[in-house]
Amino acid sequence: MATRREIEFTIDDHGEVSIKVVGLKGPDCERLTREIELALGIVKERQHTSEFYQQQDQTEKVDQGGDA
Repeated sequence: MATRREIEFTIDDHGEVSIKVVGLKGPDCERLTREIELALGIVKERQHTSEFYQQQDQTEKVDQGGDA
């Protein structure tokens, strides 16, 4: 089952936009929002959640050999 991922946008009274990513571990959240941030303008501040510091779940498929 895939983990649910969310991007939450908040726009304050002064037009400042905040982006919060939920459901991704490690630096993948920054890769996910990179193009959005470029379109919106200059990033003034970046705050990492606890998920940023967690290890990503990685799955590798290993071929055991044995040609058919």
